[in-house]
Amino acid sequence: MNNVTRRSFIVFTALLSLSISAMALAQPARPIVYVLSTGGTIAGSGSSATDLSNYKSGAILGEQLVKAVPQIAQVADVRVEQIVNVNSSDITIENWLTLAKRIQAIIKDTPAVAGFVITSGTNTLEETAYFLNLTVRSDKPVVVVGSMRPSTAISADGPLNLLNAVRVASSSEARGKGTLIVLNDEINSARDATKTNTLRVETFKSPELGLLGYVDEDKVSFYHSSTKRHTANSEFDVTNLTALPKVTILYSYIDPDASMIQAAITSGAKGIVFAGTGNGGLSVMEETVLKEVAAMPAATRPALVRSSRVGNGRVTATAEYDALGVIPSDTLNAQKARILLMLALTKTSDPKEIRRMFSEY
Repeated sequence: MNNVTRRSFIVFTALLSLSISAMALAQPARPIVYVLSTGGTIAGSGSSATDLSNYKSGAILGEQLVKAVPQIAQVADVRVEQIVNVNSSDITIENWLTLAKRIQAIIKDTPAVAGFVITSGTNTLEETAYFLNLTVRSDKPVVVVGSMRPSTAISADGPLNLLNAVRVASSSEARGKGTLIVLNDEINSARDATKTNTLRVETFKSPELGLLGYVDEDKVSFYHSSTKRHTANSEFDVTNLTALPKVTILYSYIDPDASMIQAAITSGAKGIVFAGTGNGGLSVMEETVLKEVAAMPAATRPALVRSSRVGNGRVTATAEYDALGVIPSDTLNAQKARILLMLALTKTSDPKEIRRMFSEY
């Protein structure tokens, strides 16, 4: 190679290097999304492709779930952590506290993080989502996702659900909308969504109040948002908590065993949520016991909340129940009312303050 050719090669190589560097700089960095895995059906494995019921939940790690959907790498820089790997029916309050604290720690240590995806079983997914909706004090998206079919099933819904969850978590439109639930191409709020079907993939619905948006091939679309307090505007701080006050749910029915109220108190319940009939109605037998509870010293009296077993509509205040100190849950179902009451009791036992919280959240 003569000197002229050598100089030409050096110039060409330098220009090529500059061109590649310019191209790299021109490409926007992928948003950082953390996937925190907890197990469930989305991480389940069955003995055959048609095994839709007798599979093992939490058989696959979160890292494997993400690697099984290579399209995710085109959307975000995903970092995976395994929090726990169990059926969602076995999730504990300790696990919830670990999740909330870990999310807050990541936000502090990695300010550039765009959002979070929590993989979960669907049985208690709505409870995990609502807890995070009240305890993650940031406007960065937290998306809870699961599936109704295990990863080994024909037409498993987990891979697309996971991809869509990452798309929502990395979307600027999702900021400030609270914790979200993404399954079946639909976006629902953690506060309003509930599991409505035992087996169908379209199980998560927000009865009457409606979903927030869609995740389609072309984009993430929002049409509504919750007006209730959540996440960045929440007053609840679990940073230094290792447990939550005990709150029990009691289900109402014809000729109920009202002795369960006293049994709950004896077992150490600091609060009781009633899944009442209709507009949070209770029987004469239950009301009789509640009159005894109302006469207890304030320091030993549990906080009382009326929800409904109906599934739709508000539970409203009435003079009869107000006199007994029973707080209406508004539209929160019993399992979510329990979560709000547990967190409320970490701050106060004043019924007026707890009533305010149920009105605002």
